[in-house]
Amino acid sequence: MNKYLEANQKRWDELTHEHKDSPFYDVEGFRAGKDRLRSIELTELGDVSGRSMLHLQCHFGLDTMAWARRGAAATGIDFSPQAIKLARRLSRELNIPAQFICADILELTKVLTGGFDIVFTSYGVLHGLPDLQKWGEVIAHFLNPGGIFYIVEDHPAFRTFREMPDGELRPARQYFFSDEPQKIEWTKSYAAEREGTKGVSYVWDHSLGEIIQAVIDAGLQIEFLHEFPYAARAKFSFMEKGKDGWWRLPAKQHGTIPFLFSLQARKPV
Repeated sequence: MNKYLEANQKRWDELTHEHKDSPFYDVEGFRAGKDRLRSIELTELGDVSGRSMLHLQCHFGLDTMAWARRGAAATGIDFSPQAIKLARRLSRELNIPAQFICADILELTKVLTGGFDIVFTSYGVLHGLPDLQKWGEVIAHFLNPGGIFYIVEDHPAFRTFREMPDGELRPARQYFFSDEPQKIEWTKSYAAEREGTKGVSYVWDHSLGEIIQAVIDAGLQIEFLHEFPYAARAKFSFMEKGKDGWWRLPAKQHGTIPFLFSLQARKPV
């Protein structure tokens, strides 16, 4: 693991301790049966009961266990030892049968065997990966013939914008991939209401075309690509939360920027 990924792993270890008590993750609500999954993935993936699922970059496993509650034989992967430790503890406490493995997903073939009907990943994962070609190969490796890969993720287009002091949104970040990542100095987590542990992490940006091509190059056949004008959390300070739980730009700007995309691809039989 290179110095950038080591720094990211340290940061996610720290964030695990913050996130387990944050309202954003609402662990107590999950204990009481609240569903963590959102309407996009529930609608597009549909019934997963009886199907094996590999969840990449699962953090401390709430979504993995949510799929398990819906009948999937779920395995979660994350490179943060603290996140996986917490995921395993919650799985035991809640009696939810899910497996959790601590591993860098780009090296996953070295520590995991077998195949899965579904490979799933979601919301804020791709910018932590320095190599999408290897990522696509790992996905294809673990898919059973006829199995599907599904991702719902932040749209690369919105990530190019920054909110300026005058309240305007302006392009201020690159769209295409660079080997040299951007250094992010954090004073609070995206899931925190107040400042917490300061930290540093590194992100790589990937264009939508680069993401699609990595899936195609891995030998998977794309079945759909959808884009959405709303986000799972407020990406800018003036976004408004709808009754459906999604965050949107104010009415006069609605639809001007895509915030999410989803993609499904299948491994040929």
